Amino acid sequence: MQAFSRFLDRASEFLAARKGLLPILGILLILLNFIIRLTIPGWFQDSDFFLHLGLVLAILGFLLAQAL
Repeated sequence: MQAFSRFLDRASEFLAARKGLLPILGILLILLNFIIRLTIPGWFQDSDFFLHLGLVLAILGFLLAQAL
């Protein structure tokens, strides 16, 4: 339990100094999904995995930026 607590402390200190990091990563994942959708056919294209992951990451980043 102490290791998880230390991890959360380090992560919050890291993200407090870089508030725009998670939204930027989320936007990059959404753009990556767009590129994959245009170039690579198959089930991975149809799943929109990076679109959903990027959207969740960007929203989480905006919420954490306000909280920190």
